[in-house]
Amino acid sequence: MASGDQAEIPRKATREEMSEARVPLAYRDSCAHLLIPLNRCRYETYYLPWKCEDERHSYEKCQYVEFKKRLAKMEELREAKGGARSN
Repeated sequence: MASGDQAEIPRKATREEMSEARVPLAYRDSCAHLLIPLNRCRYETYYLPWKCEDERHSYEKCQYVEFKKRLAKMEELREAKGGARSN
């Protein structure tokens, strides 16, 4: 990224876009805007695994970042509660 460039904030997919792309309800999360082009690429390339690597990497990275955010929030809530881990 060149100096002076700002990180692009991803635009979230609307309900209409997700419905139109037939994204299953379980996958309609904050990363759905990346899943739509991934599924389109998969369909157009007959699901050949090496054809949509960039789209898949972007989607999986988004899922990982969201997972890390949920973990951090869970730890924050646990600390606020004052309890140690119970496992």
